[in-house]
Amino acid sequence: MSDMSDVGGVSGLSTHVLDASLGLPAAGVAVRLEDASGAVLAEGRTDDDGRVRGWRAGPGTHRLVFATGEYFAGRGAPTFYPEVVIAFTVAAGDDHYHVPLLLSPFSYSTYRGS
Repeated sequence: MSDMSDVGGVSGLSTHVLDASLGLPAAGVAVRLEDASGAVLAEGRTDDDGRVRGWRAGPGTHRLVFATGEYFAGRGAPTFYPEVVIAFTVAAGDDHYHVPLLLSPFSYSTYRGS
């Protein structure tokens, strides 16, 4: 599933992956949205600007799973993290969540963006 925009009563969700080792957006990173049980709600790849947009998530705990090992292997670069999993909570009534990922082969950071 690539889009849940037809689901009512849920919040918008986007992510942005930046490759800090290049100083550029990380295009083509596979990303999966899961609910607390691990069920896949949406999946896709970052665009040329390193973004995934238009996903939806209902209240509760969710996970974004980024295939970072695949991304760095495609660049011929070793990495310590084969995947990055970011768990976060969606509160009822919030309109939008943006979850950026700043990535390098041996570290990553994230925060709730706007």
